[in-house]
Amino acid sequence: MLIPALTVRAHEAGSHQNKGWEIFTDAVIHRLASQRKGIVYMLWGSYAQKKASFVSSADNLILKAPHPSPLSSYRGFFGCKHFSQANAYLEERGLGKIEW
Repeated sequence: MLIPALTVRAHEAGSHQNKGWEIFTDAVIHRLASQRKGIVYMLWGSYAQKKASFVSSADNLILKAPHPSPLSSYRGFFGCKHFSQANAYLEERGLGKIEW
C-alpha cells in the first residue's frame, strides 16, 4: 500500500499534501504500472482513486473504497472486502494469499 502524501500531522488531514511526496509516489505508481502486471491497487479515498488513471485495469486489480479514516470509514470502507478480494485475485494467479 502506498499513501500519496506518505505522512500527515496528527489530526490534520492533508497537512502534508503538496510538499513533494506526490511527485515521488506518482513516479512509483507509473513505474510499477509500466513494468509489472497482476498488482492489486487499493485506492482508498477520492484523492487516491485519481491514481487509477495511471494503471491498466485489464492487467491489474483496482479496488476503490472510501478512505478508512474515522471521518469517512462508515461510508463504505468497512465491509468493502478489499483484503479478501486481493487474496482471491492473488491466489487465482498462483501467488498465494497475504496474511493481513
